[in-house]
Amino acid sequence: MAFKDTMQILKEHLEQVDRDLIKVAKGNKAASQRVRTATLRLEKIGKAFRKESLTLEKKGKPKKASRRKLKSKFFSRKNTKRLKANR
Repeated sequence: MAFKDTMQILKEHLEQVDRDLIKVAKGNKAASQRVRTATLRLEKIGKAFRKESLTLEKKGKPKKASRRKLKSKFFSRKNTKRLKANR
């Protein structure tokens, strides 16, 4: 599952549990059963979310080359001689 899909599924389940919790407060026994089973599903989805978010954090964004590296790459002695010759 993709990270965004997992987030969407988690959000939908949380909304459903929230709606059922209101019914539980009114005394609806069937809603309390749905909440109990939904919490088991939420546990599984939560574990998947945690795993996917950790892998995304480890990957991270690609690092940008530092200015020094860029400068040395484009302005090496060889390139500066070539640039001066082309003037």
